[in-house]
Amino acid sequence: MFAPPSPSLPRALPAEHRERLMATAREVSFPPGTRLFEEGARADRFWVIRTGTVELDMRVPGRRALVIERLGHNELVGWSWLFHPHVWHLGAEAATPVRAYEFDAASVLALCEEDAGLGREITRWVGEVVAHRLHSSRVRLLDLFGPYGAGAAV
Repeated sequence: MFAPPSPSLPRALPAEHRERLMATAREVSFPPGTRLFEEGARADRFWVIRTGTVELDMRVPGRRALVIERLGHNELVGWSWLFHPHVWHLGAEAATPVRAYEFDAASVLALCEEDAGLGREITRWVGEVVAHRLHSSRVRLLDLFGPYGAGAAV
């Protein structure tokens, strides 16, 4: 199955915008099993993974949370902070020890308001991440529910 590479921070933003964004970051670490956020809670921050793996999951009534994606090095964790109503659509948990850059959404949104170019680039970056993840989800669903090989690239 082919999926395009996920747009990561170093490739996604021009150097001057990346530097402005990174100036707002703080380094954090999470032991395995730490919940970064819960589905339905207020989305007020996001992360870029330096090392480790974060699992995105969704609630399934009557069952434990279902893991739908695993994210690793240089991948964005959380995009709901950018879009109204700023509520997490999924949950996230550290599957391994994780080191990441954490960003406060309000600070980043204020930067975007003050610098339209930065706002445009961050919106493009996050939009590319969302598009990639939707495509990946579609392929996984086709593999799961479609005829044999339906999700494989031709």
